[in-house]
Amino acid sequence: MKVHDFEDKKLGKVAPYGVYDIGADAGWISLGVTCDTAEFAVASIRTWLERIGKARYPKASELTITAECGGSLQKLADETGLTIEVRHYPPGTSKWNKIEHRLFCHITQNWRGRPLTDHATIIELIAATSTKTGLKVESALDTRVYQKGVKVTTAKMKGLDIRGDAFHPEWNYSVVPRKPNS
Repeated sequence: MKVHDFEDKKLGKVAPYGVYDIGADAGWISLGVTCDTAEFAVASIRTWLERIGKARYPKASELTITAECGGSLQKLADETGLTIEVRHYPPGTSKWNKIEHRLFCHITQNWRGRPLTDHATIIELIAATSTKTGLKVESALDTRVYQKGVKVTTAKMKGLDIRGDAFHPEWNYSVVPRKPNS
């Protein structure tokens, strides 16, 4: 667990996935132990919503996510009733990703020079991250197994309620909650 992918043959692997709340200057990191997949990303967002987001924003009707990669958010939209606005960074523009510059940079500074020897140490170091400007970070271990290579069928894709925006719909779109079957 000593490098970027945090893989160690004895200790296993960890994959951090984060939510950075710009308005609150607060971070949430789910530390996964299997694969960094779309399912894991959505589970991390769901955990943030359940633990923090719903209480912080009780009247929210939508959630905006900026991302470098996609994921299946339809189930989350259906479960929460939130329209999820997705804004992808175009290729080669990750330097503008606020989660990298306002959250992960401080986490890596906080654990600099410290051995990442086990899950508990990593969680503690992430959760101990703060800044003079008020950033606070929470973190938890996610021990669920996420499978790589899961393919979405054409039929399932057709059942999604994804609406492209007028400006670059391939990068900007809404995932709208579907009406429950009566």
